[in-house]
Formats: sequence, C-alpha cells, structure tokens
Amino acid sequence: MHVLVTYDVSTITPAGRRRLRRVAQACLNYGQRVQYSVFECQVGETEMVRLRQELLAEINAHEDSLRIYQLGEEAGPKVEHYGQKPSQTFEAALVV
Repeated sequence: MHVLVTYDVSTITPAGRRRLRRVAQACLNYGQRVQYSVFECQVGETEMVRLRQELLAEINAHEDSLRIYQLGEEAGPKVEHYGQKPSQTFEAALVV
C-alpha cells in the first residue's frame, strides 16, 4: 500500500532534536522524503505495522504530531506533483 507520513517534532530541546532525527531515519527505512517532514512509502501489511510501531515509539505525543495517510495500492493517479524533486516510482530500481 502507498502511505504518506507527515510529522512535526518539537526541536526546542536536545531530546526533541534527537527524536526528529530518529523519526526521519525510520521513515527513510521505508520510503523516500518528498519534503522536509513528508515521506512517501510503499509498504505491505507487516511493514505498515512495523513502521507505525517505530514512529509511535519515537514521538512524544504531548509535544509532537504524526499523521499517516493510507493512499491505497494504486496511489499514482491520486498524486499530483509540481515543481522541484519529482516523485520516484517504487516499481523502478532506486539504485543504478
């Protein structure tokens, strides 16, 4: 399934900055960054459970915000992009 992950992590404290890096790294493990705090991920059911668990383990629910949008299997027709950094297709090889 195609998933969009967005987050806003408070970076006032060193612990917050550490959470921000860890949340970003968790997202990078499952997808690609499309904006600073926005990631597109292509995951299966099991990966979705792991991704959600990893992100929830990192954020502080009293200070941070996390949103996960499930776009479905065929997100391509639902996503429009304009400007810099066009989206990568998950079907193509990411490393050449």
